[in-house]
Amino acid sequence: MKQEDFMLMAIAQAKKGNTLYGAVIVKDNKVVASAYNTVKQDNDPSAHAEINAIRILTAKLKNPSLDGYTIYTTGEPCPMCAGACVWSGISQIVYGASIKDLIALKQAQIEISCEEVIAKSFRKIKLIKGVLREECLKLFN
Repeated sequence: MKQEDFMLMAIAQAKKGNTLYGAVIVKDNKVVASAYNTVKQDNDPSAHAEINAIRILTAKLKNPSLDGYTIYTTGEPCPMCAGACVWSGISQIVYGASIKDLIALKQAQIEISCEEVIAKSFRKIKLIKGVLREECLKLFN
């Protein structure tokens, strides 16, 4: 499968929620976890799609380390989600719409890029930006 295929799966996850953010985690070309934003239904401000996917997978693995895994997200991870990726050891982040894109669409965001969070952390995480960007942006129009 290609990056676009996994991003389409993240978009499908996003459409299940009411805030239109979705994430899938992949290893060895297989989706091993998927989630969407559940902040409103869970009354949990930390229940972003990325955090939910990380929680699902680490509980399933009974291991907090996600070294070797890739997360695909419809929107660039916010500082909290980027931090969760750092702490969990995710090896690669692939996102569609950037934080700047989301701010332009009037989505509530903290204007600190995922790249900045990673650069100031103790981990090297590969970033791939803009995969199916236009399709991800359509979620918010």
